[in-house]
Amino acid sequence: MTMDILENNILLAVLAFSWLMYIWEEYLGARQRQLYRTVKTVPASLEGVLDQETFTKARLYGLDKSIFGCWSSLYSQVESTMILIFGGIPFLWTVSTDTIGYFGYGPDYEIMLSIVFMLYAQLYSTITSQPWSLYSTFVLEEKHGFNKQTLPFYIKDSIKKLVVGMALAMPITALLIYIIKIGGDYFFIYCWLFIFVVSLVLITVYADYIAPLFDKFTPLPDGDLRSRIEALAASIDFPLKKLFVVEGSKRSAHSNAYFYGFFKNKRIVLFDTLLEDYSPLNKKEEEEKKQQENTEGKEVHEGKTEEKKEVKDSTTGKKGEDEEKKHKKQGCNDDEILAVLGHELGHWKLNHNLKNLIISNVNTFLCFMLFAMLFKRDDLYLAFGFTTKPIIIGLIIIFQFIFSPYHVILNFLMTVNSRRFEFQADAFAKSLKMAKELKSSLIKLNKDNLGFPVTDWLYSSWNYSHPPLLERLKGLEKTD
Repeated sequence: MTMDILENNILLAVLAFSWLMYIWEEYLGARQRQLYRTVKTVPASLEGVLDQETFTKARLYGLDKSIFGCWSSLYSQVESTMILIFGGIPFLWTVSTDTIGYFGYGPDYEIMLSIVFMLYAQLYSTITSQPWSLYSTFVLEEKHGFNKQTLPFYIKDSIKKLVVGMALAMPITALLIYIIKIGGDYFFIYCWLFIFVVSLVLITVYADYIAPLFDKFTPLPDGDLRSRIEALAASIDFPLKKLFVVEGSKRSAHSNAYFYGFFKNKRIVLFDTLLEDYSPLNKKEEEEKKQQENTEGKEVHEGKTEEKKEVKDSTTGKKGEDEEKKHKKQGCNDDEILAVLGHELGHWKLNHNLKNLIISNVNTFLCFMLFAMLFKRDDLYLAFGFTTKPIIIGLIIIFQFIFSPYHVILNFLMTVNSRRFEFQADAFAKSLKMAKELKSSLIKLNKDNLGFPVTDWLYSSWNYSHPPLLERLKGLEKTD
């Protein structure tokens, strides 16, 4: 009787905390949506930063994303609750057991059974998330001019993600279970070392062998920009080995830049949408403009009447103005790109990535140590509908559900720390005499990505790993 009460209390506690966090997140979302709905004109503090047209587009984009997030979060919350209440996890385990049983293998083949269970779980997750993903990509992002994917590209990309993800996850999971089974009392140390090595290997091989499966990477051509980037890297002793442009425009009009690699083998990657001279949107505009000029020249050459020409000029002139408003020049100029990279290289110079790696590994070690203390408890498995104690189920129960309050606190602290790192990297860029260009690039990127600069302080503090635009601009003015 006591055990039954304890089991029920565990599941009730998990569900109660899950709904508590859902309500908290929705409360924060509602605060931000109120700003989307009420702040319809550019505030005085933003005059000179955003024009009214861009401000309105950003507001409507933010509102649409927030409403979509509200409904998708509700679906996810209800779905996960139903899975726990009606025994979805043990049901899937039974189906997986029947699957391997069909081929003559029993529950004693735990690693094989775990892999089949994980495959079914991933397939279920992929299928049930598709309607939301399709709507987000082809309705929401399309509506606001960001989606560049075709449906065949999307399907092909989704299949590749599933296949590559499972190809990586299955052997890692199998080895982790094997280590737990044979590791003895101190298996958590071996698990931590294993995950540490795997993470280093994945960081090393991802950009060279995995990312190119999804996006096209080409070396940045020789020229003034490349020379200036190499000079910037050399000035702060950044061991730059390769410099790439990734064709992110096939997916989205959003832009980004990052670096990766260990020790003396660093690479910098720039999205083509970040580069003013590379942005496909800008090239498309130039081609359309040339085509329009050629068409008009041909009409004049063929002897169109002056009256018709004036009418045509008037019409195309208005159309040109509309097109100019619809498609403003995208990306940053060379000085602004250098400022963005000055910020990114500041993260390296100030050891932010190394600090995050240390925090991550300390957290991993602590989690596996606590897992070792808990994973043999019968009540945890019984609370989730299991009479046996499969290792993969123990990992799911403890890491996903039992540790949930801890993860919430840790994620918030990491968000606070991330914002602090962003301010420090901005200050580093300013020390390189790039404050003016960094401000300009932040404003341009905010416009290109339709970032809404008016944020609720509580929503922002909880959700934004990067400080809002105005805070960063003020921070650049304060740092000397």
